[in-house]
Amino acid sequence: MTRIVLAQTTASVSELKRNPMGTVAAGDVFPVAILNRNEPAFYCVPAEAWEALMERIDDLELNALTNTRLNDGQAILKVSLDDL
Repeated sequence: MTRIVLAQTTASVSELKRNPMGTVAAGDVFPVAILNRNEPAFYCVPAEAWEALMERIDDLELNALTNTRLNDGQAILKVSLDDL
């Protein structure tokens, strides 16, 4: 089965076992695709990239919630930061 590799850097499971931190560093803050028999098994994502991804997902969820509330006809309530 053909699969798309969604990373510019790849490493084998053996390389990951041999040098985990070196494998992560090879991605230079980007994910590294870990291959098992030349098929992507998983992605090794550095902590910095994972945190940024989680922040982005949180922002998207908050935007979706806001849009849902606006579409439900709820009135917009304007407040200033000082009021909070």
